[in-house]
Amino acid sequence: MAETKPKVTLIGRCLAEKGLEFVYEGQVAVCQTCKLLKVCHNLQPGKKYQIVEIRKNTDQDCPIHRDGICAVEVIEAPIITLIPADRAILNSTVRYEPVCTKTDCRGYLLCHPDGIIEGEKYLVAKVLGNAPDVCEKGKNLKLVELRPV
Repeated sequence: MAETKPKVTLIGRCLAEKGLEFVYEGQVAVCQTCKLLKVCHNLQPGKKYQIVEIRKNTDQDCPIHRDGICAVEVIEAPIITLIPADRAILNSTVRYEPVCTKTDCRGYLLCHPDGIIEGEKYLVAKVLGNAPDVCEKGKNLKLVELRPV
């Protein structure tokens, strides 16, 4: 599996911690006139990222973040989710489709993890085992770690 090249972006100084995972939610109205707009908002909304490096001496003022912002290097973070057992093949590529839409199911959050994009392709990087709970719809599910393709 090829290593993902980090992307440089800006984040609130108080949030800048190596290893931090976050879901990029997009910009707010005040960002439209900022000179740093293109570097600060160069991630895909809805995707989960992980900070792999904090760049030194890059602090800037920001009207959104009280302590300002700084440059960080991020990669798309791995996502732990449930998929049908017959698709849980190590190093295979799968197109993510939610298993079900039953919001009161015990496994709902694992079937619909933050930061995953429906219809996108992911690599099955690890097969972690069986689902922690029995699927209420009777589906045979496996817990896997997905990485972006």
